[in-house]
Amino acid sequence: MADRLTLDHLATEGRLPAARDLDLRTTAEQVALFAAQDARAVAAVAAAGNAIAAAVDLAVARMRRGGRLVYVGAGTPGRLAVTDAAECRPTFGLPDGRVVAVMAGGDDAMSRAAERGEDDAEAARRDLGAVAPGPDDVVVGISASGRTPYVLAALAAARAAGAATVAVVNNPGSVIAEAADVAVVADTGPEIVAGSTRLKAGTAQKLVLNTLSTLTMVQLGRTYGDLMVDVQATNAKLVARARGIVVAATGVDDDTAESALVAADGRAKVAIVALLAGVDADEAARRLAAADGHVRAAAGS
Repeated sequence: MADRLTLDHLATEGRLPAARDLDLRTTAEQVALFAAQDARAVAAVAAAGNAIAAAVDLAVARMRRGGRLVYVGAGTPGRLAVTDAAECRPTFGLPDGRVVAVMAGGDDAMSRAAERGEDDAEAARRDLGAVAPGPDDVVVGISASGRTPYVLAALAAARAAGAATVAVVNNPGSVIAEAADVAVVADTGPEIVAGSTRLKAGTAQKLVLNTLSTLTMVQLGRTYGDLMVDVQATNAKLVARARGIVVAATGVDDDTAESALVAADGRAKVAIVALLAGVDADEAARRLAAADGHVRAAAGS
């Protein structure tokens, strides 16, 4: 096991030749180097496109059965996981508990470093056990190195419980990738500051999680085209956004959209179906329920 835990062979732990004189460069040159390396993160995610698509298909199939998307990470990957999970509810109107994040060190680790937690395999088994994964769930383990003991132990526990598993890693040939049903390898290479994988490795992880959760929600009917029709209008900005979404989806004017939203108790999706199908809000809600939340099917288009 010791050879698996060594870091010196990992690309993300290497030194970037272009950054050897980082401290001697002008500020503008330093910024340009960062931008160039961030572009590599985008390219690495694009290269992993087929694996990301497989992960989305896996998540959609399980969540259609009532399952959950469960993220597991330590350090930066854990914080990115918590952020993505938290944003699914207001963006897509998802009930609490459908996208969950399990982070080494718990809530305290969101605002302060808790590096020791990433080595605690027993804590991983305990933390994941509290979520109680099952055959309808997908557990996504995120690790730049691909060898984080906390994440590896959580994936093993998830598989033992019958859950599907996905790995999101930044080094090829990792043990975490080998342990998952689907492995997303965003090979980002060395960082500008050697070993600081909160940089472009973290950027790639954020992009992968954005893509995974968003496209899963799209296929589950949580959007209408590119519109966030399940947005939760809980502040002034989001109320205005909901009205704009209804206008964009139906072509009505602002006043008509506002009236439809009032009748639909602020639910943009219901207002849209009511306007497109020429029915009242109650009938629109019934049609949406019968269509499993898909606007096109509910509106008959």
